[in-house]
Amino acid sequence: MALLPTAALAEDSQTFERIKVEAGAALFDASCRRCHATDASHESYGPKLEGVIGRAAGSVEGYPYSKALKSAGFVWTEPALKAWMADNTGFVPGTKMRHVGITDPVVEEFILAYLRVVPAAN
Repeated sequence: MALLPTAALAEDSQTFERIKVEAGAALFDASCRRCHATDASHESYGPKLEGVIGRAAGSVEGYPYSKALKSAGFVWTEPALKAWMADNTGFVPGTKMRHVGITDPVVEEFILAYLRVVPAAN
């Protein structure tokens, strides 16, 4: 009997994560998709964001990054992506991307939940 609450909590956790991913996809569509794609089959003005978590900043082959981002020398971790969403021009001065200004931590977390499930390009 003691396992029932644990199983229910695990199911609730999976449901919540699925809701976060779905909400994150919608928020990504509203805030990011006009410039960024998450798969190679779609064209985008900005670099594609498939597999962005864990990728070196300024490293998508063929994308004309600013000198500032090319030489930034960091990896896109979740904290780095949150800092970028909140104030990209403050995080990497000299970047050519317009300021995003996504400062709501819930919105940031939901977009990250979506980006976590977007696979890296092959």
